[in-house]
Amino acid sequence: MSSHPLTLHGIPLTARASGALWWPDRRTLVVSDLHLGKSERLARRGGPLLPPYDSVETLMRLDAELAALDPATVICLGDSFDDLAAAALPETETLWLSRLMAGRRWIWIAGNHDPGPVEIGGSHVAELAVDGLHFRHEARPGAQAEISGHFHPKARLGGRSRPCFLADAARIVMPAFGSYTGGLSCTAPALRAIMAEDALAIVTGGTALAVPLRAL
Repeated sequence: MSSHPLTLHGIPLTARASGALWWPDRRTLVVSDLHLGKSERLARRGGPLLPPYDSVETLMRLDAELAALDPATVICLGDSFDDLAAAALPETETLWLSRLMAGRRWIWIAGNHDPGPVEIGGSHVAELAVDGLHFRHEARPGAQAEISGHFHPKARLGGRSRPCFLADAARIVMPAFGSYTGGLSCTAPALRAIMAEDALAIVTGGTALAVPLRAL
């Protein structure tokens, strides 16, 4: 799979075309905003009816990353479930997720949609610091060595909007890994306000393509 190398706080990382971040020295995979159960939550709350396959598609993509990289640790950067009720996945999907978690350290960071479904295994934390890197759901202005999600950044290239990483010397903002997730343009004021002028957008999909944010 195509990927793009990044360095944050002197630590080599890899932005993968899947939308996952790989920390090879720690054998750690980072994903953000899975939003498992989104179609069920929308139907339950009277929203638009979507085909109920989003969780299956997301788990398939996550399964493929785990098979390719065999991480010792997985960090989920919040909004892993679309709300707490959505954490009650169908039995087949719950068993699938349990199989993916087996034999690994699995860390759920709380998001604004899911404060922490503790009935699911793994560790549940508000945020996490490892080797000087700070993992949290939403970026903090002025933070350093920060890896976050929340905004679902997207970049428009060739008339098509695609999820992207945003990266500069201080932080990485990750794309949503989940299917059926919307997104915020990487040129939106909320993202421009926290990213440096020389930031990169690493567009995901079939390839990981790095583009200067100011060119978008």
